[in-house]
Amino acid sequence: MSVSPVIKQDIELAYDQAKWAANMQHVLARYASLSDATRMVIGNAKHISYGAEEQEGLLLYRSDKRHAPVVIFVHGGGWRSGSAKDFIFPAEMLLGAGVHFIAIDFFTISEAKGNLRTMVDQVRRAIAWIFSNSDQFGGDRSRLYVVGHSSGAHLAGMALSTRWVDFRLPSNLIRGGFLVSGIYDIGPLRHTSRVSDIHIDDRVERDLSPIHQLSNLAPPLLVAVGTAESPEFRRQAHSYVEAGAKADKKLRMIVGEGYNHFEILETLGNPYGVLGRNLLALLRQEGA
Repeated sequence: MSVSPVIKQDIELAYDQAKWAANMQHVLARYASLSDATRMVIGNAKHISYGAEEQEGLLLYRSDKRHAPVVIFVHGGGWRSGSAKDFIFPAEMLLGAGVHFIAIDFFTISEAKGNLRTMVDQVRRAIAWIFSNSDQFGGDRSRLYVVGHSSGAHLAGMALSTRWVDFRLPSNLIRGGFLVSGIYDIGPLRHTSRVSDIHIDDRVERDLSPIHQLSNLAPPLLVAVGTAESPEFRRQAHSYVEAGAKADKKLRMIVGEGYNHFEILETLGNPYGVLGRNLLALLRQEGA
């Protein structure tokens, strides 16, 4: 389908976070400084490889509690950037709640040569490794929770909609999920400059859009978005939740009043913040 230059310009603007969050660089810097502060309090994470590539690593913070639930975090960065080390600030809150915290590293889209399937596969393999090796660090493999932000919410959404039986793993491998400010339909990106980085055709759009993979979604899921995000990101979140409801899936909408795309994630490490409070409630609700 052809798209007029005017509409293309509108779509480009709708997916350009810098246009909707003037403080983007300041907040990204705060992620890193918050993570540095977290390391000062609880120490350095244990680095574990889940694959052969240098980028295929996990940062693990172990709770003192044995047989504890595990929160797995998938960072954002537009599929183009980001590092797990800058997103460990939720660890202190979760350790205090008796929960293990793991942040995943994976390829950028350039390292994946434009192939989103490679990145989705890495996140799936990381989660499968955590499930298979949870006994080594005192994790309860029946209580794995996946959290993702921005492009990481897309990758996490794909992991949540995985047919794990195809990998000879339990279909209920993941207990619950929390997706924040994500893209759940990658189709509109075909009309933006992101296609210079990401290869998207009809099959990729269908296979790698979480909204088109809801039939495989098993666990309950929270979907959050800020009111100060672009209208398109808000639409993506609401459309995904509405599609989930029509498919009889357990999706619940969380709205962060007054937060933009980057500010909302900072609340994940705060037990009184919109994300932190709801994540802890999800863990309690599911028996964590």
